[in-house]
Amino acid sequence: MTIGDLCEFKTNFPDADFWLVKKGSRSEIGMPVKTFSPENIGVKVIRTDVLLPQYLYYVFMNLKNQGVFEMLADVNDGGKRVVSIEKLKKIPIGEQ
Repeated sequence: MTIGDLCEFKTNFPDADFWLVKKGSRSEIGMPVKTFSPENIGVKVIRTDVLLPQYLYYVFMNLKNQGVFEMLADVNDGGKRVVSIEKLKKIPIGEQ
């Protein structure tokens, strides 16, 4: 199972449960935040029978601290790191 099976991801998503910083420096990329910004990636848990949004927020904090988003990010023409929604959806969750 992947996070994409349980969540909806999109930018300009004011109704999301929380957001991930989509582009920036190594220290910024993938940071979970609770303040809406249209350029960040909104994360909305659609399977709340399986996963609680608050729990997922802390899962993403842990992934950030482990450097997962730095590994997933590409570098754009301006030298900023950018993480894609498609790569986020493929992150495994649960028993593997």
